[in-house]
Amino acid sequence: MKLSVLDHSHVNEGRTVKDALNETVALAQETEKLGYRRFWVSEHHGSQALASSSPEVLIAHIAAHTERIRVGSGGIMLPHYSSYKVAENFKLLEALHPGRIDVGLGRAPGGFPMATRALQEHKRVDIDLYPQQVSDLNAYLHDDDPASHRFAGLRAFPQTDTIPELWLLGSSDGSARIAAQQGTAYAFAQFFGAAGDEPLHLYHAYFKPSAYEPWPRALAAVMVICSESEEEARMLAKSNELFFLKLLSGQEMGFLPSVKTASEYPYSAMEIQMIEQMRARRFIGTPGQVKEGLRRYAERMHLDELMIVSHIHDFDKRVESYRLIAEAFAKS
Repeated sequence: MKLSVLDHSHVNEGRTVKDALNETVALAQETEKLGYRRFWVSEHHGSQALASSSPEVLIAHIAAHTERIRVGSGGIMLPHYSSYKVAENFKLLEALHPGRIDVGLGRAPGGFPMATRALQEHKRVDIDLYPQQVSDLNAYLHDDDPASHRFAGLRAFPQTDTIPELWLLGSSDGSARIAAQQGTAYAFAQFFGAAGDEPLHLYHAYFKPSAYEPWPRALAAVMVICSESEEEARMLAKSNELFFLKLLSGQEMGFLPSVKTASEYPYSAMEIQMIEQMRARRFIGTPGQVKEGLRRYAERMHLDELMIVSHIHDFDKRVESYRLIAEAFAKS
């Protein structure tokens, strides 16, 4: 089982943006030592609680402070941008760090409506053009030049001997279908989606081989909180549960709350029910419990790679969670 990391650079309660970014880099370094395959960072706009508004910049910084782990975006919100400019950004990253760069793409806005309007000011945006944007980006990355293309002959520079891996991200059927139709790799946001696991089934069922991906390749990003005791794991998970509860209610908190803040919050009966529904799709417990749950899920979904999301307020406990997961899977 290949294990990877998705980090959102949360600004934790009582901490600063600088702390959040330093912890993201430190986590990349620690998970590299533990043998994790990839380290992806997210893109969020207009959010006080999430420090990663420009993943390309953060990727460059992380890659410069690590040696082997693949570094990428989880993901670039492509409808905001030009496919050509994204290709230039990631080819430059690939030139700086050959064989280590992933470009994960999303079609969600990555922020609240006002931030989206500001990002798209004076720009005509049509979400229906997203498949064409993906196709264009793939062509620019691979120096593929269809004579019929509206910019025939155009190349994205710099030239590189290696090519960034392209992944489509999604939590619903739409992105899974586009990934299958275009023959790209697919990263399923299991920890966030409300569509069950149907997107992964659709991707495998409808995948069409392409020049870039001859067979389906998928991973799932899953929420995992691991500790030596189940009781502590469930306690540590409270921070994430309250943050997501507020996010899903359209009331994003300005920070990832501490366990103390989350424990003292006056939950309503409906909120408790929402949290119970969240827990059903998460993996919380001891190393043995987490490993067993993840193995069963991966086997059911035909996956050989899982991307671990571990939103824990205490940084040392977050690193420990990743360490315990890696050690559990290293055992026969």
